[in-house]
Amino acid sequence: MMSKDMIAAKVNRLNRIEGQVRGIAKMVEEDRYCMDILTQMQAVKSALSKVESQILKDHAACCVAEAISSGDAGEQKEKFDELVDLFEKMKR
Repeated sequence: MMSKDMIAAKVNRLNRIEGQVRGIAKMVEEDRYCMDILTQMQAVKSALSKVESQILKDHAACCVAEAISSGDAGEQKEKFDELVDLFEKMKR
């Protein structure tokens, strides 16, 4: 399980990203320069990628590690399959 501080940090990051997305929508409404909008969109993608990476690391350190230490082959296969499915979706 993640600590409350770790959860709060992720939620704070996601809230900032939400604000960035609202800002981009406003830029579009105001017909701002396309390159400025695209630059902001890249910043959002980067921020989401960082949160995604941290959540993936937490999953590996917690959920996957617990499955491995449990010795339960079924649980281990389930966690492994989840990761493989995720990586396949990320490639699309």
